[in-house]
Amino acid sequence: MIAYSSYLHTEDFSYQDSGVAWRLSSLFLQAIPFDHKNLVFCCIGTDRSTGDALGPLVGTWLKEHPTFPYEVIGTLQQPLHALNLQQTVESLHGRTLKPYIIAIDACLGKINKIGHIVIEKGPLFPGKAVKKELPPVGDLSIKGIVNVGGYQEYSTLQNTRLQLPYDMGKVLSRALFLAWQRHQFKLIRNSNDDRYHENSW
Repeated sequence: MIAYSSYLHTEDFSYQDSGVAWRLSSLFLQAIPFDHKNLVFCCIGTDRSTGDALGPLVGTWLKEHPTFPYEVIGTLQQPLHALNLQQTVESLHGRTLKPYIIAIDACLGKINKIGHIVIEKGPLFPGKAVKKELPPVGDLSIKGIVNVGGYQEYSTLQNTRLQLPYDMGKVLSRALFLAWQRHQFKLIRNSNDDRYHENSW
């Protein structure tokens, strides 16, 4: 069993940084309890807005990995957005086994932070940038800053070039999948070490 970080507050990475997928995967390996029995990835957003497509893109790519074992909610085909978010959150929290939720969403921020992926302990607040009242989601939140906030946020999201959420989503989905693979390798290595020590007696 791999312990996950309880001290994580806020970390951010530019998606263009050298080796960012590996560095993100190292953080996810500490922060995400991959051995949780009900680990859920909620990828929030809609394909009807280019700036808000980050979540559905990540969800789609995670689900396309045939070996990725976790539940993924929110894809280009079946988005998780303002119209179904409340019902989905209530359903998740109504389960017998409480889920550990990784929430992923696009957001707006300062101009010098565009292209940054921000990881925080605790929930994110979907729709906050466009003044929507939606329930908080997640035990760990991952946000991708896709454009500048502070003025005509809805229009800003609508007119964000798709290239940025696409590129950020590729990095993010690759890092999450890599973190899970590294978790698996560590379990196998630990198991082999245990067998070696057993056989050495």
